[in-house]
Amino acid sequence: MTTRDRRRLPLLVLLGSLLVVLLGGLGLGGGSKLLAMGSAGPKATAGSDPLGNLVVLAYHDIAEQDQALMPDFAVTPAHFQDQIAWLKEHGRHFVSVDQVIAARAGRAPLPSNPVLVSFDDGFRSVYTTAFPVLKRYKVPAVLGLVGSWLTPESGPVHFGDDLVARERFLSWEQLRTLMASGLIEPASHTYDLHKGINGNPQGNSEPAVTTRLYQADRGYESESAYRQRLRADLALNSSTLERQLGRRPRVVIWPYGRYNQTSAAVASELGMPVGLSLDDGTNGSKVPLTALRRILMTQEMGATAGLAKELEFRRRDLGDTARAVKVMHVDLDTIHDPDPKQTERNLKLLLERINAMGVNTVYLQAFADPQGRGSAEALYFPNRHMPVKEDLFNHVAWEIRTRTRVRRLYAWMPVLAFELPATEPTANLTVETQPSHNGHLAMGYHRLSPFAPKAMQVVSEIYEDLSRRATFDGLIFHDDATLSDYEDASPGAQAQYRAWGLPTDLAAIRASDQLLGRWTTLKTEALQQLTLDLARKVVPNQPQLRTARNLYAQVVLNPHAEAWFSQSLDYALRDYDFTAVEAMPYMEQANDAHAFFLEMVKMVKEKPKGLSKVVFELQSTDWRTHQDIPTAQLAGQFETLYQLGAQHVGYYPDSPFRNNPVPATLKPVFDAHSSEPLLKPS
Repeated sequence: MTTRDRRRLPLLVLLGSLLVVLLGGLGLGGGSKLLAMGSAGPKATAGSDPLGNLVVLAYHDIAEQDQALMPDFAVTPAHFQDQIAWLKEHGRHFVSVDQVIAARAGRAPLPSNPVLVSFDDGFRSVYTTAFPVLKRYKVPAVLGLVGSWLTPESGPVHFGDDLVARERFLSWEQLRTLMASGLIEPASHTYDLHKGINGNPQGNSEPAVTTRLYQADRGYESESAYRQRLRADLALNSSTLERQLGRRPRVVIWPYGRYNQTSAAVASELGMPVGLSLDDGTNGSKVPLTALRRILMTQEMGATAGLAKELEFRRRDLGDTARAVKVMHVDLDTIHDPDPKQTERNLKLLLERINAMGVNTVYLQAFADPQGRGSAEALYFPNRHMPVKEDLFNHVAWEIRTRTRVRRLYAWMPVLAFELPATEPTANLTVETQPSHNGHLAMGYHRLSPFAPKAMQVVSEIYEDLSRRATFDGLIFHDDATLSDYEDASPGAQAQYRAWGLPTDLAAIRASDQLLGRWTTLKTEALQQLTLDLARKVVPNQPQLRTARNLYAQVVLNPHAEAWFSQSLDYALRDYDFTAVEAMPYMEQANDAHAFFLEMVKMVKEKPKGLSKVVFELQSTDWRTHQDIPTAQLAGQFETLYQLGAQHVGYYPDSPFRNNPVPATLKPVFDAHSSEPLLKPS
């Protein structure tokens, strides 16, 4: 989705439209059911599992704001009392860890509307303020304890970057009293992993549980060293709690809510089968016991109104689609500079623009395409197969996640368009495009063949490397996952066609409406499955992964376009969290932009969950004229989309050095239409 490939696409669309007459009424929309296909990430299904309705609350300090170490994450004593009473009065039943384990094992069902209460960090206020309320209402609770904060009997404790008095945390004597009540379950909050460690060459401090330590003289720690570091820490905390309290923890509460498959496996091996995260959503059957989702209780939730809204949000399990998405699509090529100091200045400008624009989602380029060919000539993260332009993606992603109000950051990645080095054995396993007729234009991307298993193994390993080198929330698949009706004629593709019972002669396939329809569907399904397989390679290190995919506008507007692109809106809506449609009238050379938007929204509305899962992505630059689109005009287009019923919108590209678009003009439009969650009465 670079400037150069954007300019090329109108020719493809216009010349491809000549095929409408040839294809007639083939009806090649992507409506066939794809077997054995699931979402890349865990999708909770409330009601399908004994824990589907379980709500887990995550408290920290129960203190007045001016007395709390972390005011934003403290709940006042009055609000805590009100919340527990409100839950009780509204039919919620408080449950213990024993009940949760028994329910998941199928031994005994949970009561209706179950709630598990948890406390992180081991603040003394749990004993002095929360415990009397818990006793009064007979509420079991899980208490996460950090061994390194409790081990010194006195003196200062390292709490983040600060030194705080040991008295801010529970004493061992107080803990024994809590345990003796039978209400409190001790949990491991790690011994000394509730902190940041160096996560990249730029020196970002990132969560110790999920980050591979970076050292300038050694590089990144190996996977075996990483696993051993986790095991040593969790084992030490378990033995410390057993020595002091007489029992080993069965629960681990992940610091900052961050965990992965490796950390969960290590905890389970050490006797902690239950893990508590801060992931969104319900706790249905696809949510492992090692990563139960929690609601983070904060001061801004107030007494009960905020909690009630969160409970309704979780009950309906609407996920990210319940909140209006506002996307800024960012070229990391624009931020990178050979001079590291200039890169940091560019990044500072980007962060300022993100905050000024008021977007809540960023699609961030993870590959380098400085020539604008639409393919990756290098990558912005260490990997096994391609040159590294600079180890930059992790740094920029972390800065965006921690210094802006962005809720979700997606890594923008190619699916096939990797320009592998000549030394890579699979570099020549590319899509083969046959000579076309009638002026038909091929896609033009340099792409590895999706039917070359060895090439796809390389791509899979690239995605796995990305998952280990950064923290992000989702993947946005580039629009390069496409095959025209003159592609792919490579040997691997021909072998696949034979396996499908199709001719290997593409001309013979095109000559038959029936064969063309079947071939198109099978190619579309194959590309769809490939993207989901790639996402599954990322999930072990990014367990709460969201997925999105760019689709061409014609795939939405024209029922015959699947034959030209091997893309399907129906499949995309079924399998991804979001589908980012390139709603770009200038790129499509639409004579009437309003009519273009009207038809596009109309087509999306006709699809189940269409409006709730489609992001309409506009262009902020007219690549035909090399001119930026005036922000007032762009704002008008967003207004049009909102008025037509669009819920999620975005734009590409962001041009920070030209201040395009202008945040002061665009942000009010975003705010006016997306300040509240899109929750509507059931």
